[in-house]
Amino acid sequence: MFITVCGQKGGVAKTCTSIHLASVWDRQGKNVCIIDADKNRSALAYASRGNLPFPVFPVSSAAKASRGADIVITDGQASSDEEELKHLAYGSDLVLIPTTPKARSVELTVELANLLNTLKVNHAVLIVKVDSRKHKAANQAREALQKFGLFVFEGHIPLLSAFDKAEASGRSVDDAVDDYGRADPLRMTGWSAYCSITSQIQCQISKHLSDINKLNNPQRISA
Repeated sequence: MFITVCGQKGGVAKTCTSIHLASVWDRQGKNVCIIDADKNRSALAYASRGNLPFPVFPVSSAAKASRGADIVITDGQASSDEEELKHLAYGSDLVLIPTTPKARSVELTVELANLLNTLKVNHAVLIVKVDSRKHKAANQAREALQKFGLFVFEGHIPLLSAFDKAEASGRSVDDAVDDYGRADPLRMTGWSAYCSITSQIQCQISKHLSDINKLNNPQRISA
């Protein structure tokens, strides 16, 4: 399974999403790796802190790194360049677009989805960084995206300081601790959210492949 995580702007939790999808699948016993295709090398920086149980490779090592992997996640570049996007999305079973509930982020997500439509690439949207006090904004963002025909995963990723703590120590959020070594009380809220998304991703990819097979193998109508 090949998944690309990308967006048109930074600050939409692309790397956090890549790391946590990989973390959930690793816990499930999958052989998973991340390919860092972002110029900022954020995933490599995250992994350099030394506590992730799966490998993160630069894009230059993508071909070799993906051999034998059950799941390959590409942490993509924040870009709207069609050729660059085509290169990233080529061969992906799903392009995942994280977006915050902010209006400009939603607008850029719609633009990116339109571009992916022209490339005929399977894609879906994940709403991230949702403040617990602003669920209304997240619901409005979901409705706006769906009106444009975009598939949006159920639920959202909450805005939690636990994610920052996890990144600082190179861990997944369920292992997030503070400066005193105490477990963050909301760490499992963030972890559960990503567990839900991994299940939905697998269902979405299976459905997409099933739809393709139906188009390629239409049933004959009996006389």
